[in-house]
Amino acid sequence: MSAPQQAPLLEPGQTYGSVTEKIAGIILTKKTPVIWFFGFTFAFAGLCMMLMSITWLLAKGIGVWGVDIPVGWGFAIINFVWWIGIGHAGTLISAILFLLHQTWRNSINRFAEAMTLFAVACAGLFPLLHVGRPWRAYWLFPYPNTMSMWPQFRSPLLWDVFAVSTYATVSALFWYVGLVPDAAAMRDRAQNKWAQRFYGVLALGWRNSTKHWNVYETASLLLAGLATPLVLSVHSIVSFDFAISIVPGWHTTIFPPYFVAGAIYSGFAMVLTLMIPFRKLYHMESLVTDRHIDNMAKVMLATGLMVAYGYLMEVLLGWYNGNKYEVGMLFSRFKGPYWPAYWMLILCNILIPQLLWWKRNRMNLVLLWCITIVINIGMWLERFVIVVISLHRDFLPSSWGMYKPTFWDLTLFFGTVGFFMTLICLFIRLIPAISIFETRHLLHEIHDHEAHHE
Repeated sequence: MSAPQQAPLLEPGQTYGSVTEKIAGIILTKKTPVIWFFGFTFAFAGLCMMLMSITWLLAKGIGVWGVDIPVGWGFAIINFVWWIGIGHAGTLISAILFLLHQTWRNSINRFAEAMTLFAVACAGLFPLLHVGRPWRAYWLFPYPNTMSMWPQFRSPLLWDVFAVSTYATVSALFWYVGLVPDAAAMRDRAQNKWAQRFYGVLALGWRNSTKHWNVYETASLLLAGLATPLVLSVHSIVSFDFAISIVPGWHTTIFPPYFVAGAIYSGFAMVLTLMIPFRKLYHMESLVTDRHIDNMAKVMLATGLMVAYGYLMEVLLGWYNGNKYEVGMLFSRFKGPYWPAYWMLILCNILIPQLLWWKRNRMNLVLLWCITIVINIGMWLERFVIVVISLHRDFLPSSWGMYKPTFWDLTLFFGTVGFFMTLICLFIRLIPAISIFETRHLLHEIHDHEAHHE
């Protein structure tokens, strides 16, 4: 019995010229879709709202947020962990799948890597503003100084500084190195002199020589090797912010792998949330095929099951250890004042994604897109449950309290969403969103495969 044939990674009839023309045409064309202007307008409005919120925050202090005692961590840390998680899919696609020679990544890696950079930029804003005096944030780094006021290296918050800054640096290098050959292709095709200069600077003198390709492949392999442990380490270190404390609901060893699985889960959901409309708007179905969509949905289903296992272990371990504070925290999640958030995240992250077991659901792009939105909401609710429910009832009933986000919490959060979408819109308009040379390489492999079978 022969194995079922997989859907192609590229639609038949593609050539090197048609691939280049299709991808470069998004940028070099003089006609921009009207819907892009609508999207950019709304995204830029969100960016302006973020700037307004930050201005008010710097003028008045973090008292404008809803943080209080005992909930000293509110929307800022919730959103920081959520945005860092969203950025994980890009590093996974660009590094781990690259090392595993998974060629289906070639049509989506550039988009996912850019999403990683923009998500990290959004994430970095929250701890920076949360310190209260962001103009003194450089104190977190061990810079040479005459007063010997070195940071507290035993603090996991300091570990975040090194982990996230390293993650952002390596991700940016990987993204830019992969962009160099495409920048050269754009430079050679551009008719406008300013576009030629812009892409010429990005291309760094690339002339498509054998020496250039040899250096490129070596650099890509080294960066992939550096980025691979970062996929596992960054969100593990973020989870240590919680796991090394004695707060009920945080003091657990399952957090590092549980956070990493959740990060990849939400990251792939965001890639699909953005890629499905992009694919439709720019008619990229021939390059981002149903097989790409199906594979991403399968990864999302697998990581979603890991997240479900993490939820189950949290409940079992909390009950099994017999600690009355852990048990009390569990009951607070189940039927406490924030119970709707907990049961909503169970619905969003576990129950609804089970629809992805059936291929007809994975191939229904409207349904799949709605599921990705639901997962993004569910993963944000997960961070809310971890932070707020664990903090709002301390060991002593006399120190219990309720957390309510303010108008400025909400404007800053939705403002960063606008900031993220503004960067995505500019990226689509200025940089090839699909890697030209890697898609060409994919076309070459398909031709070799067909010739071998003939």
